[in-house]
Amino acid sequence: MHDVAVVGGGTLGRRIALMFADRGGTVRVFDADPARAAEAAAWAQGRLSRLVAGIDGGSEGAIVAAADVAEAVAGAWLVVEAVPERLELKQRVLADLDRLAPPDAIIATNSSSYPASRLIGDVARPERVVNLHFYMPPHAVAVEVMSCGQTDPTILDMLMARLPTFGLVPFLVHAESVGFIFNRIWAAVKREAMTVVAEGVATPEEVDRLFTMNLGAPSGPFRMMDAIGLDVVLDVEEHYAREAGGALSEAPRRLLREALAEGRLGRKSGRGFYDDYDAG
Repeated sequence: MHDVAVVGGGTLGRRIALMFADRGGTVRVFDADPARAAEAAAWAQGRLSRLVAGIDGGSEGAIVAAADVAEAVAGAWLVVEAVPERLELKQRVLADLDRLAPPDAIIATNSSSYPASRLIGDVARPERVVNLHFYMPPHAVAVEVMSCGQTDPTILDMLMARLPTFGLVPFLVHAESVGFIFNRIWAAVKREAMTVVAEGVATPEEVDRLFTMNLGAPSGPFRMMDAIGLDVVLDVEEHYAREAGGALSEAPRRLLREALAEGRLGRKSGRGFYDDYDAG
């Protein structure tokens, strides 16, 4: 139980890698784009010493880019899938991880909207598959732990006990839930916020200011969506819309598509609902 693999070097993948390197050991990051894997590893390694300094018993590990999936998962006790929120892609990746990872490794999906039960059709050993839904570590360290419906209960117990040693705060999801716990609540907030803007009732800045003033939150929904990435937000919203069978308003997704068409992905591209970021 020393090394961890993260498959997907995007906004969340690199943050997950950072958190699992704060107790020593090696975290190997793989991405279909080798340049992104290298960038993710460098990003996380560059922030590791500061993170470790603030954690009791922290120990600086190594974060490296892997050339392929087999190299990434070799010797790992935990393999975390953090690829884009697309059903067929996640199903294919989890099947590959089940085939390549050590037989005693836990395989986790960081999906923000798909229960793992929908991703394991081609997985031979579903008893070791679990949802681990992260938010924005190291700033938001909550992580939701949810069974795939066939997960060995001892794995859930072990994760609930072990995740806090990495500076994470786990919450067990007691029944299968599309959107887990917080994201179901957050989905309603962000959707209504985007509807307000799409209808011309207020600007993103005005919504965020009211949100922070009235709730005492550090940032509003539009700043938060920019931090997540508007492409990711749209993928999730498209999934929720399919789940709802046409019952959800199109306005929020239309607003997001317009932003993406203009190259506004959020903080990572320098422009999103706000344009005061440094690209990259």
